[in-house]
Amino acid sequence: MTQFSVSLDKIVKELKLEVIYTPTELGKIPIYTEEVNRPGLLLSGYENYFEPTRIQVLGNMEKGFLSTMTTERRRESLHRLFSKCPPAIVITRGIEPFEETVQYAAEFKVPVLRSADHTSGLMSGLISYLSVELAPRITRHGVLVEVYGEGILILGESGVGKSETAVELVKRGHRLIADDAVELRRVSDRSIVGTAPENIRHFIELRGVGIINVARIFGSGAVKMSEKVDLVVELEPWDKTKNYSRTGLETETTDIMGVAIPCTVIPVTPGRNLSVILEAAAINNRQKKMGYNAARELLDKLGLENDIG
Repeated sequence: MTQFSVSLDKIVKELKLEVIYTPTELGKIPIYTEEVNRPGLLLSGYENYFEPTRIQVLGNMEKGFLSTMTTERRRESLHRLFSKCPPAIVITRGIEPFEETVQYAAEFKVPVLRSADHTSGLMSGLISYLSVELAPRITRHGVLVEVYGEGILILGESGVGKSETAVELVKRGHRLIADDAVELRRVSDRSIVGTAPENIRHFIELRGVGIINVARIFGSGAVKMSEKVDLVVELEPWDKTKNYSRTGLETETTDIMGVAIPCTVIPVTPGRNLSVILEAAAINNRQKKMGYNAARELLDKLGLENDIG
């Protein structure tokens, strides 16, 4: 499996961290894991299970603990931490580091950063950012739009009308995330987040018209950087021999990197207003997540709920 990384300079910019010491350019220091750690146990002398690839966070608790030590013991504890050569150490709450901190940072070439945020807030933001940047990912040919707050991934063969449908949705007040190439990241065991590759972000290709910049034409409110994928819609030319879902009673799913995402197939024929259909699909999908299923209510009113096994 491909191992992804994010450079330390991006983390510093994203979280607005102050650089106290760095042995080299931050852009040359890669971070490979989204997990972070507070090294209290290591500072006390327990080294088992310590993971040196994690960013280490020092807050008020660690400062208070080190302050209770004699100078010799404090130096020993900090030496133990820095000798593990973690990728970076972040000091929170604007705390002034001990003199030994910078000394050992230079000795073991460990970057030391500082944040004015409180420890839990810094860790939450750091984990959230890293979980997206380091998430496993694939690229799919399709279009990702946000419709009524639902992320809809539109798939289908070339020329079926994915981009045209996206433009119509944007005109109706919804937002484009990606066209043609959608980068999908598994940020958790239950969530897939989609975004566009940076070099083609906000651009759409319309056959017969050419390339357009959605943000320039429709305004910055018509685009979005990323969105969770809530529904996958497959557009395909109408096949008279195929039975399409008429009730939507049961929710079909498709697997994307081990995450089951609700999906549906929408047949395309001349005259069908796909943008309105996708709006209805988005609202219906949201209602299902809230526990309401229109098909089941109709069957209940017709007295047929027991006939569906």
